[in-house]
Amino acid sequence: MPRSIWNGTVGFGLIAVPVKVTSATEDQGVHFHQVHLADGARIKQRRVCSKEDKEVPYSEVAKGYETSKGEYVLLSGDEIAAAGGERSRQIDLEAFVSADEIDPVFYERSYYLGPGKDGEAAYRLLHDALARTGRSGIGRWVFHNREYLVAVGASNGVLALHTMRFADELVSADDLDVPEPSRAPSTREIEMAGALVDSLLGNFEPGRYQDSHRKALLALIERKAKGEEIELPPRAEPEETPDLLAALEASLGKKRPKPRASGARSRSRSSGSRSGGSRTRSRR
Repeated sequence: MPRSIWNGTVGFGLIAVPVKVTSATEDQGVHFHQVHLADGARIKQRRVCSKEDKEVPYSEVAKGYETSKGEYVLLSGDEIAAAGGERSRQIDLEAFVSADEIDPVFYERSYYLGPGKDGEAAYRLLHDALARTGRSGIGRWVFHNREYLVAVGASNGVLALHTMRFADELVSADDLDVPEPSRAPSTREIEMAGALVDSLLGNFEPGRYQDSHRKALLALIERKAKGEEIELPPRAEPEETPDLLAALEASLGKKRPKPRASGARSRSRSSGSRSGGSRTRSRR
């Protein structure tokens, strides 16, 4: 059972929904430690006072905001939390929008909301209303001394909360330097590219997509732990496609196009398996 990381209420209108927040994701990345190349010992990082040039215990470390060069305003954890005011335990939904209107570039992290104490009825009410209308509630959430813009919606029978970036945090696509091609794609090229897209049409099935790089990296680590020499492959250079029409014809020769309205369902699934724990070896 996932452990809740925040307890509070979601408010819409005059209705308060007690909720518990749990993470909807689990870190599966391969993590490395810094190790001394000469003897294989782990590198440690210490907190050192830049003025006294000596290590400082954690109990003497405070949070400071630099107001000018070398001048800091020190804040305690309680003072930082006080900046959140009443919102520190409340998520007020300020507006409801069509979930399809939210550009995915705004989304940051995902969480699940579970009903809090005596909140089952209000929780189900909010969930069913959002599921029926296909809308998401937009509000603000103060978490870990930071305010997040959030979207709350129905997902797989529960409420989901997505933290979002504020508009001023996004880089405008207009700022990108996207040069125009020397010639525009021809009508035939566009039609063939559309046919190639249709030939790969399928339903999104998340279980089909596994982290192949993580699996290969863990296998490499295990091989090296056994003492094997790892032969490095030559660096691959990016390939250019000077003749787009020929490349499209060759691609369509391998994948036959499907009718655009077929709604064909991809049935192939790759069975995912989690790689077992890797063995480590210390250098001596």
